[in-house]
Amino acid sequence: MKLLLVDTIEEARQKLLDCTSHWKVPVEKTEILRAHECILAEDIVSPEDIPHFRRSTVDGYAVFSADTQGAGESVPALLKLTGSVEMGKRADITLCRGECVYVPTGAMLPDNADAMVMVEYSEIFDSDTIAIYESVAAGSHIVNIGEDKRQGEILLQKGTKIYCKEIGILAAAGLTEVLKFVPLKIAIISSGDELVSHSALPGAAEIRDINTLALCALARESLFEITVSQALKDDENLLEETIREVMKSCDVVVLSGGSSQGTKDMTEKVFSCVASPGVFTHGLAIKPGKPAILGYDRDSDTILAGLPGHPVSALMVFKVLLSWLTRQLTFQKEPVPIPAKITCNIAASAGRTTFQPVILRSREYEYFAEPVFGKAGMISTMTDSDGYIVIDMNKEGLVKGEIVFVYLWNCE
Repeated sequence: MKLLLVDTIEEARQKLLDCTSHWKVPVEKTEILRAHECILAEDIVSPEDIPHFRRSTVDGYAVFSADTQGAGESVPALLKLTGSVEMGKRADITLCRGECVYVPTGAMLPDNADAMVMVEYSEIFDSDTIAIYESVAAGSHIVNIGEDKRQGEILLQKGTKIYCKEIGILAAAGLTEVLKFVPLKIAIISSGDELVSHSALPGAAEIRDINTLALCALARESLFEITVSQALKDDENLLEETIREVMKSCDVVVLSGGSSQGTKDMTEKVFSCVASPGVFTHGLAIKPGKPAILGYDRDSDTILAGLPGHPVSALMVFKVLLSWLTRQLTFQKEPVPIPAKITCNIAASAGRTTFQPVILRSREYEYFAEPVFGKAGMISTMTDSDGYIVIDMNKEGLVKGEIVFVYLWNCE
């Protein structure tokens, strides 16, 4: 039997980068509302000061802060009320010492007022006098011009994934469209004589196809556009013909199943037939996911990825290699893991980086990572967990109470 010549994760990632170093992910303009969950392809610079006028953050009275010094519950400051500012209207009022002006939340301040007193700390004393029961400092409850963002300051960096808060800052700057990365095209194929549709009733020795749908979902989360998704029988000619065809229109082709060394496992042979230079990695020094295959075809400029048939293994390899690759190509930041204490001793596989699913629990202001043990063919190992930890290939294991870092499944 031919032994797998395995790569470490770092070695496999570097080979992927070497093959795609010339790739330029396409970009296009899109309206900001359509940009939700897209990746920015440019730095966004503020075209103006935000806000462009001084405004109040509270309902209350615009004052000279010096007029409130020493004011309190027993000795209020009495200020003359000289007017009010309407929302959305210019504050054409000149404030003098000993005076105050009513200003609602978000409205413009008179030019020479330097603080706001909340209405809760005031009282109408008579028809034109306000009693102030709070001493405020200059700048209290005021947002100054450009305090949110200055003109020319970067609002959002290239590689930022756009969610509601990013759309908010784009709207604040008056921007109507942005440049986004266009998703890479991917084909996802599962192979196996035992596979039936997820909607079918499986026979005695058949199983529902998990990988095709689960990998499609992960691919979409990872900035891929799925052009083909299907399950095929373990027929070498059919697999070769199908992959040759989809390579013409895809950046990445994924084949799950058929990547280890069994008698019907033919992924490496098919990849070697359809691609030149062909397979560059057959096996990863990881658990789960060791029997993974990577290849490249120079003519079609396509990455080929053979994933294990077990769902947990297939999803993990996709996540740590292909999801990682798209982040590199689109300038995204890496997900930030959560530090936690492991709840029990764990043995690791010597010479292999171990990805261990865990449940993240919180107790007394600390996080704890509770391992979820299960076999790679059991999808519940992932669904019953919140994320995973990474045990270095040079570690023999973890000791209860040791600090680990939890990567959440839902973080790209």
